[in-house]
Amino acid sequence: MQRRTRNRICIWLIVGGLGNFLVYTVVYAYLGGDARNGTKETIANADGQVEEMFYIRGHFLHGAEVGRPTAVSRTVWVYSYLHSISIWPTQGVMMICMLILAQPHIIATMQESNWIRGPTFVAVAITLVAVVCSAMSIWFAIGFVRDLTA
Repeated sequence: MQRRTRNRICIWLIVGGLGNFLVYTVVYAYLGGDARNGTKETIANADGQVEEMFYIRGHFLHGAEVGRPTAVSRTVWVYSYLHSISIWPTQGVMMICMLILAQPHIIATMQESNWIRGPTFVAVAITLVAVVCSAMSIWFAIGFVRDLTA
């Protein structure tokens, strides 16, 4: 792949990741939290029927209401949880793309380093980002399945 094409792809992936983070932040602020911090409860109503209640909760957003759960529909709760999961891979892709774009500068700067060479540093950083973001995505996805089926 030509360098120019690779760089354009990286820039578009960064823009997409920033867009995803912006939408997540706006929705989080609007709802007052997310499902990952919230809960799902199964309760019996007055008629003896079992009903599921979904709650979201946030941190440090609305003063006195901080930490109070807010009831939402199942659809909003699922969307919120899935969007929380999507943050990890998109942020990981963004960081990897930034490392790829900065790679020539990192290599040039660390060319004479006694500690670690530039190509090694970039490879280790990309691997670390990929492992951490993958692990967090899996952890959040397992939590989603556990919370949804509980």
